[in-house]
Amino acid sequence: MGVLDGKAAIVTGSARGIGRATAEILTQQGAKVLVNDLDGDVAEEAAGEIGGGAVSFSGDLTKENVCDQMVAKAIEAFGQIDIVVNNAGYTWDAPIHKMDDEQFQAMLDIHTIVPFRVLRAAAPHMREPAKKEREEGVEVFRKIVNVSSISGTMGNAGQANYASAKSGVVGLTKTLAKEWGQFKINVNAVAFGFVETRLTASKEEAGTFNKDGKEIALGIPEQMRQMASMLIPIGRPATPEEAAGGIFFLCSPWSNYVHGQVLNVTGGVFSGMTS
Repeated sequence: MGVLDGKAAIVTGSARGIGRATAEILTQQGAKVLVNDLDGDVAEEAAGEIGGGAVSFSGDLTKENVCDQMVAKAIEAFGQIDIVVNNAGYTWDAPIHKMDDEQFQAMLDIHTIVPFRVLRAAAPHMREPAKKEREEGVEVFRKIVNVSSISGTMGNAGQANYASAKSGVVGLTKTLAKEWGQFKINVNAVAFGFVETRLTASKEEAGTFNKDGKEIALGIPEQMRQMASMLIPIGRPATPEEAAGGIFFLCSPWSNYVHGQVLNVTGGVFSGMTS
């Protein structure tokens, strides 16, 4: 028995890293999960490995109608949506004087506009059942978790685009909390610090990310990695599983009265020096 038995979830960007760890813990706790990734083969492989009735959806969520198609796939597979975790994203860093419009817009597209479109598409499937439950005098809580960053809450040099987009996630979260609280849909965000993923690996190990034929370098300089670890009171970065724990809490029954909040999962970092 799991605390999420009978629930259905969408986790974007869930074939790797924090998203993968989130999909795994939600599945372990009884939820059926839609696994999403830009790469169809990777998404399908991840869904198979996660098991528990997981299904996969591939596609570039920044493209028109793809978010709607993903939500439709979840409804087709599960018949309901109880949990949405907006996790998909990447980084494309540069100081602002060297950043072009495409680079800035790309971060807004994936980190702010995609969550908006996903939630807009999911709205009828979460609000309409809630209206019926309210008429019947029954409380059923559903969950939205938007992934932000302390770059978005405190800023970070070299990430004007990413920080702006992640800050937008906070505004979206707090606004939707005011709109959807009446439907017992908890809307919260997590702001991560340094988590060990391919986005925070060394430049040499992280590789690149292909977006619309453009190879975007991932990772951060090793010197920055070492400095970041020294700034973390816990003494090390988080694992993806530890990061997913914060998301799981906000998806669980224990967060039913947590609403419109930004949960910092940073190991104690509040300097805004890591993302």
